Amino acid sequence: MAPGFGTLTGLVAGAIWGLVWMIVIAVTFMLVSGAITAPPVGAAMLAGAACGALIMAFRTDARTPGLTIAAIATVGIVLVLFTFGAPLGLPLGTAPIAQLVAFAAFVGLTWLGVHSSVHGQPSGRLTRYQFEVIVIRLAKGLGLVFFTVLVALPFYVMVMTSLKNQAQLIANPLDFSIDLGQGFAGLFRSYIELFTIYNFGTFLLNTAIVAVGTVIITLAFAVPGAYAVARLRFPGQEFLSRSILMIYMVPAIVLVIPLYAVFSQLGLRNTLTGLLIVYPATTIPVALYMLQGYFRGIPSELEEAGLMDGLTRAGVIGKITLPLSLPALASVALYVFMIAWNEFLFAFMFLDNIDLFTLARGVYSLDSSEVPRQHLMAGAVIATVPVLVLFLWFERFLVSGLTAGSVKG
Repeated sequence: MAPGFGTLTGLVAGAIWGLVWMIVIAVTFMLVSGAITAPPVGAAMLAGAACGALIMAFRTDARTPGLTIAAIATVGIVLVLFTFGAPLGLPLGTAPIAQLVAFAAFVGLTWLGVHSSVHGQPSGRLTRYQFEVIVIRLAKGLGLVFFTVLVALPFYVMVMTSLKNQAQLIANPLDFSIDLGQGFAGLFRSYIELFTIYNFGTFLLNTAIVAVGTVIITLAFAVPGAYAVARLRFPGQEFLSRSILMIYMVPAIVLVIPLYAVFSQLGLRNTLTGLLIVYPATTIPVALYMLQGYFRGIPSELEEAGLMDGLTRAGVIGKITLPLSLPALASVALYVFMIAWNEFLFAFMFLDNIDLFTLARGVYSLDSSEVPRQHLMAGAVIATVPVLVLFLWFERFLVSGLTAGSVKG
């Protein structure tokens, strides 16, 4: 079939994916193996372009195994030929296993990117719609790769740095490979020292107390408040419903100084009680806003039936409204917990006693010339991983609660 606009588009899309994946995989290879390389981006673009041209020129059913194997083989063959047997720009004797894995990852991911962008489109002249389909697919794929790397790369560097010792960091600060020969004690030495020397067990306990306490206090005030705004009729209800989030118009930095002065006079500065007053004050408005929308979406007939059966208003809330609102309550609780767990400004201003530090305040205390960098990174991992695991575990509740509140309100 003669080349056409479709084939040209496949060439361009393939070249873009070859360039992107070569850069991503070469950087990953250097981080994992510690070997420095100059990625052959030109050869990678040619390999991707050849793959795109092949897929477009011999367009058949996307599930045809022959075309898939040929396209994948084309990527690998072209890359090896144009790099003279050094697909990552290094001799094959340098980190051979890592190079082999990186090469296989480049071949597979390049084919996947090209295939997902151009499959099902003709090799000849493209209509405007067909061209836009390819562009949108390409943009979505590139966006996914970009933001994944943007999130994963700093976290990887943080974790790998925390697993090194001072001598390794001084010898090569850019080597983020893992030395498994250290054994468990050597590999996790920074974490062990954080809990035995730098008091991180206390920081973790303080943060858990403050975060859980903030969730309980926030829900205790937000549930009846949101229910009143959603169900009851009283003067100023509409204004209250629309102005709940007005507190967020005032930057937190503006509130710190007055609160610092007031809390100092009341003896609440340098106490966890002070944080348990400030944190709910900042989270209750957003909790009210989220819950009122969900409460409005619950059919009022259910509550009226409960009242007719003899339940009090509190009984209706406890036995009907709250059980039906569990997704919203879970999403609000998770959101509030994340805010309290990660909050730094008020903890930094109000806490001076190291025995009362939260994790955010404790990690900041490690940022000095006297504390090795691997300990700072280990502290950041400890502060990040628990809330990350909790978020991933309850993410379905967060999405359903936010969606329901926005639609049903």
